[in-house]
Amino acid sequence: MSRKLLLSISFIVLLAVIAACQPAPTPGPTPTPQVAVTVVREVVEVTPTPGPVEGTILVDGSSTVAPITMAVAEEFQKLYPQVRVPVGISGTGGGFKKFCAGETDISNASRPIKKSEVEACAQNKMEYIELPVAFDGLAVMVNPANDFVTCLTVEELKKIWEPDAEGKITNWSQVRAGFPDRPLTLYGPGVDSGTFDYFTEAIVGKAQASRGDFLPSEDDNVLVQGIAGDPNALGFFGLAYYEENKDKLKLVAIDAGDGKCVYPTLETVVNGTYRPLSRPLFIYVNRARADEKDEIDLFVKYYLENAKTLVLDVGYIPLTDEIYSLAMQRYEKRIVGSVFKGGGPQVGVTLADLLKAEQ
Repeated sequence: MSRKLLLSISFIVLLAVIAACQPAPTPGPTPTPQVAVTVVREVVEVTPTPGPVEGTILVDGSSTVAPITMAVAEEFQKLYPQVRVPVGISGTGGGFKKFCAGETDISNASRPIKKSEVEACAQNKMEYIELPVAFDGLAVMVNPANDFVTCLTVEELKKIWEPDAEGKITNWSQVRAGFPDRPLTLYGPGVDSGTFDYFTEAIVGKAQASRGDFLPSEDDNVLVQGIAGDPNALGFFGLAYYEENKDKLKLVAIDAGDGKCVYPTLETVVNGTYRPLSRPLFIYVNRARADEKDEIDLFVKYYLENAKTLVLDVGYIPLTDEIYSLAMQRYEKRIVGSVFKGGGPQVGVTLADLLKAEQ
């Protein structure tokens, strides 16, 4: 039942009570929103209609953000068992296609929305609210049998992944002098993945700029299996999936150009020393449906209030308290659009500064 209908029922009940009372009541303080909610719940309890918190919240998008949303949904459903929250995985780009077409209520995204996606939503007159939910580091990995790679520079990664490398950089010996004469096999997220967009932006210098002769998958578990089964493999995906499969993979440190090899960890991602493969993760909420459906509104608020704990539980890195607070203000004020202005992945941008500027 919609919030508007429930409030209308409450108002009718209130008028009936006033009409039945002959003496004029003594004026009291204006009812607060909390009092109104209490009345609504009482009305629902005495009517045969279902309770106010039930329904289905449709979520799709990033495979990286999916574990966080699934963890939030699991805890939320303990409080509201009549609400279903199925979480699909079609990649950030695939998720935005469904979201802007009105097929989903919430879209998981491992990068900010792109200009073309902003335009698609605008064509369908669909307003959205962008909310950061976690930090993530992109992990670069090789097979555990690889005994010669412990650290790669950003320049070496660019040499491997840039478009001109296709069909040319096919052997480990071509990456660095001293590496053995062994085939180089590459694994990475598919082109609809926000992880692919961010990696190419950070390493090559332009989102989607990549060689095409690598083995792609939108499912990170498929990438895990590929790298784990190929002694010549090199691949990348979100840090959380490495943490879940560290017994099958070998993590590679990254040298951003200063001679320091840094592994992605909670500390190095948050303090910015793991460069340039640290990024924020997001959910995008259909503004109209959040206004219309109590279950969506409650779910989003629960998400932001509990993300700090649940993000850690599934191996990701929480935002700061300040950023979660700014995100909640953004949602409660129903500020639509993106703080990134449709620019897509922006390496090195401070999320807190963008949100503060908007406030």
